[in-house]
Amino acid sequence: MAKYKRHKTKYPGVFYIEGKHVTTGKPEKVFYIRYRRDGKMVEEKAGRQQQNKMTEAKANKLRSLRADGDQGSNANQRAEKEAAKIAERGRWTISKLWAEYKAQRVENKGLRVDENRFKLYLEPIFGKKAPSEVITLDVDRVRIKLLKSKSPQTVKHVLALLRRIINFGVKKGLCPAPDASKLHIEFPPVDNQKTEDLTPEQLKALMKAIDEDSNRQVANLMKMALYTGMRRGELFKLKWRDINFTKGFIHIRAPKGGRDQSIPLNDAARSLLGEHERTDSEFIFPGRNGRQRTDANHQTGRIKKRAGLPKGFRALHGLRHVYASMLASSGKVDIYTLQKLLTHKSAAMTQRYAHLRDETLQRASAVADEIFNDLKKDEKPKVVNLADHRK
Repeated sequence: MAKYKRHKTKYPGVFYIEGKHVTTGKPEKVFYIRYRRDGKMVEEKAGRQQQNKMTEAKANKLRSLRADGDQGSNANQRAEKEAAKIAERGRWTISKLWAEYKAQRVENKGLRVDENRFKLYLEPIFGKKAPSEVITLDVDRVRIKLLKSKSPQTVKHVLALLRRIINFGVKKGLCPAPDASKLHIEFPPVDNQKTEDLTPEQLKALMKAIDEDSNRQVANLMKMALYTGMRRGELFKLKWRDINFTKGFIHIRAPKGGRDQSIPLNDAARSLLGEHERTDSEFIFPGRNGRQRTDANHQTGRIKKRAGLPKGFRALHGLRHVYASMLASSGKVDIYTLQKLLTHKSAAMTQRYAHLRDETLQRASAVADEIFNDLKKDEKPKVVNLADHRK
């Protein structure tokens, strides 16, 4: 700065040089300040007249702040900003944890659903916060707000995702575990014990509608759901190589319950697959261009409507429930076996069908009561008319 002439101002320690505007090239004052800090003389730029809207008075006020220690020097501020940037880069926020969580997961429908939940409900509120900064009140407010427009089940999924992201960060050593006294995630009560069943008349009407439908792929898809109790996604992923006709088993890949499993290939399913049209696709019920099917709502909805079924009946998922209900109410299948057939991860998920089996057993017991009662009636002494024998 030696080649520039310094111009004094009415404020001690404040001067300026004649410079040029960085864009227009027109003359512009550049203000500087001088002050003593920790026994050392510091000289630094305060700002430009036009670009920074700097004046003598503003420069003097800035000088006072720096000299009194209320504001660090430009060099110190730059160092503090750089330190803050470094700290921020190493700070694991909920958004950064989600990005890492997602990167370590297999891309599938479940992950896409979680991503939508995160972007819609979690990121706006918690995205910039570290897990240690999330408190119970924040979570309560989100739960209460969502319950005004979303089902308890949806809200539970959203909050479970938040907990899963935080637990992931803690498990991977990316962030410390939140203080239990500050964060408690409360889930709304959910009644998930609903079982979708059909009366014999409704089931008969549905089978008739299925048989009459022109789309045989979807018609057989629905029958397969009823015959095996397989989940919608499992049926969509089912390939011909997953069917072992020799040993009589169906291999289910990555079911909802966890690792791959096998279920028996019953006669109804075997007969259906034996007559099912094979395409060039490896999938048994392929979607467009032979790729894995992702949806069948339109076709199944058409069949359901023709059968006159209730609006709330979910075609494929509902048929899985019908399958389970029929086995449970038969009285011939115990809950443990039913759990294995449905590939439930825990017996608790199968308990919703226990009452059907109990009702069957109660009816069977009632039959026994009738038999015993009839026996008691036969044991009553008969009244003999002696007069008839004297004749």
